Amino acid sequence: MIIGDLSKIEGRTYPARRLTQNLVGGASPVQCSNFSMGYVTLEPNGGQVPWHNQDSEEVYFLVDGEGEMCLGEERMEMTAGQIVQIPPGVFHQMTNLGSIPLHFIYCYGPAGDVDHWKHELAGTLPKAGIDVPALPEGAQPQCTEMPEGGPIIIG
Repeated sequence: MIIGDLSKIEGRTYPARRLTQNLVGGASPVQCSNFSMGYVTLEPNGGQVPWHNQDSEEVYFLVDGEGEMCLGEERMEMTAGQIVQIPPGVFHQMTNLGSIPLHFIYCYGPAGDVDHWKHELAGTLPKAGIDVPALPEGAQPQCTEMPEGGPIIIG
């Protein structure tokens, strides 16, 4: 039996002010071939999973906090206990609107890393409204900052 422990999973910090810890897949001791799952902490007042898309189907479940979810041309506020389905290929972004950390769990399939993680760390994330479709009107701006100290390249 393999049991993972969130308190022992180091995770990775991204320039958009978030910590992502792999619960299933990645650095987790729990590995599955059909899906990946993780726990995300968005820092207060703007921590973000920036505007991006991917080929996999995904869900976000808000554990606590309040955030702005952008999905395609839609923008809505979400609160603890709510879940959103993200269809494959649809651009999406989650931003913390509150003054306390926002926590959510993601799950997507099939298993594996997603390209936007690599792009964020390398400082090459496509820019909303320039390289990729624009964010919905009124949305929080996309974070495309370079990591402190320069690009980080992961395999």
